[in-house]
Order: sequence, then C-alpha cells, then structure tokens
Amino acid sequence: MKNKSNFLFILLIICSVFLSFVNDDNPYFSISKKDIKFVNPKGFPEPLYSFKNNKLTPDGFLLGRELFYDEILSKDNTVSCGSCHQRFAAFSHIDHTLSHGIYGRIGNRNIPSLQNLIWNNSFMWDGGITNLEIQPLGPISNHLEMDETIEGIILKLNKSPNYKPLFVKTFGDTIINSERVLKALTQFVGLMISNKSKYDKYIAGKEKFTPEEEHGLQLFRAKCASCHTEPLFTNNSFKNNGLIPDSTLKDIGREKVTSNSADKYLYKVPTLRNIEMTYPYMHDGRFRKLKDILNFYGSNENHTSLTDPLVNKIGPLDFTEKKDIILFLLTLTDKEFLFDRRFADPNVK
Repeated sequence: MKNKSNFLFILLIICSVFLSFVNDDNPYFSISKKDIKFVNPKGFPEPLYSFKNNKLTPDGFLLGRELFYDEILSKDNTVSCGSCHQRFAAFSHIDHTLSHGIYGRIGNRNIPSLQNLIWNNSFMWDGGITNLEIQPLGPISNHLEMDETIEGIILKLNKSPNYKPLFVKTFGDTIINSERVLKALTQFVGLMISNKSKYDKYIAGKEKFTPEEEHGLQLFRAKCASCHTEPLFTNNSFKNNGLIPDSTLKDIGREKVTSNSADKYLYKVPTLRNIEMTYPYMHDGRFRKLKDILNFYGSNENHTSLTDPLVNKIGPLDFTEKKDIILFLLTLTDKEFLFDRRFADPNVK
C-alpha cells in the first residue's frame, strides 16, 4: 500500500511538471467562478482578511497570477514573486538558506511559505507588515530582494502591451495603479489555502492515523501546540525560540519594527503546514531536517537565557518521541495544495 501511495505521488509530480510546460491556452490554466469561490474550511476560524472590499473574480485572480510570476516586479526584471515562493515547496524557497534577490544579492532571512495568509494578522518574520494587500511591498522594496518601487512597477506595466487588456477585463478600463496591482496579487495569494492534508482528513473522520502518528499528535499537543495552534498551526505570536543569534546577519528580529528592546530576537511563529516541503527551517534557515529541529527543542542546553518559557517547557525528547512527532508532522503535507493547477505558472514554456 505504501509503495502504491509513493508511486501515485511520483506520478502526480510528473503530471504536474508536464502540465506546467504547456502553453497558457490550455484549459489546465483556465479559471472559473467555481475555482475562486471562497468557502471557509470547516473547523477554521473566521479569516482576518475579508474579500468584501476586494471581490474575487476569475479575471482578478488571473491578473494576480500573471503579476506573481512576472519578473517585471523587480528592478532589473529578473526576479518574480514566484522565483522565491515556489509552488511545489508550499510557496517557500526550497533548499535556500536565505532569500536570493537581483544581481545575486543574498538576504538575511529565510523565505516563509505562502499559505492560509488570510488568517494572518501580520506578515514577514518580524511582523513589519500588518495588511495582506500591502505585503508584496515588503519584498518589492527590499534592496536585497527585488529593489523596486511601486511607482516603477506602474510605469513598466503601463508600457507593457500585455497588461492593459488584463486590466480592462478585470476592472473595465485601462487604468493601472498601485491599488489595483496589490488587490489582484491579494486575490491570488489569498486563495492559497491548505486544508486537505491527511491531518485534515483525520480530523474530519475520513482517514485514520497509524499508532505512531496518533502518538505523535498527542506529543505535539502536549509540547508544541501552545504556539503552533491547530488548525492553522500558528498562533500568530512572536517568540524567542532560543536560537543563538547568527553574528554575521546582525538580525535583531521584531525589535527592528517596534524599537522595543523587549522584542529583540523575537520572530513570528511560522505555520507547520506542509513543513515537510519548506526546508530549510527557522528564520535564518539554519536547520535542514525536521530531526535537527527536534534535537534543538528537546535539549534546553541549546537555548539562550532569553528563550521563551513555553519552549523550555518542551523538555527532553527520546528517540521514539522525536520519530513519532515527525511522523505526525508529515501528515500536514497537503498534496492537493502543492499541485493545485490554479497556482501553476502559465508562462513556463
């Protein structure tokens, strides 16, 4: 049964890759009203972002997708949102410790995944942005990432023969401005919703866990869920998880935003959904494997004096406990989300 499951997973990957190389006239890339209808998943809280003032439409979603995958958003037209937020990695940057920007520049933080964003009350590792619609301005304006201005993007979009027809279809006229660009991007990333993992099916009573996965869930709820709260697997808070700061990065965490010394080395608690696919881990990408994380959290000797008390309460973890927690974390992989055709890049030839 396990071999059959692995074969089907590999086949799904092959099919996804193949479909990504067909042209954008293929029905695979089309979007209908049904595709963009938002229904709050059962068991999820009410979203913090509402589409009430940004009505979801197929054309708005398609415009957002086009912008997301277009390098025109960067200063030298070489880096798109999708360059770093890769679909198969739950829209994180797999295998890159730190963000990579234009001219080969390297950022100072790992790229977080994009999923279930409409339930977030802040964005970036330090929470420096609190509105989903303006979140793209962070990487766009970052000197080490895209190094562009929204004004520069508007100028380029107005000169592009490709975009005016898309704006006409979406908004009814050729006006291209920052509000429309950001609202379209929000329609696209706002629908990146992961809620069909094995865990979700287990909670819904549609699938069973193995004894090891069940034990892992019990351990997780006892030791990890205070911060990584179900069903989103984050509580949107900021914590010092005990990491010794990387002296080369000189990253002070949330203090950079608040100027409050009490916020030094605090970083946002990331979601653990699809964690199997979003390595390397932590704000600086220092850990490559899930076992590295559990080895770190399971030994208070690794932690600094500023470590949050909730982290210190995790306590020692033996081999079996670590193994079973990892087996549980693997149930958070949502293959339907990872290979959702709606989010594929239609421009890859």
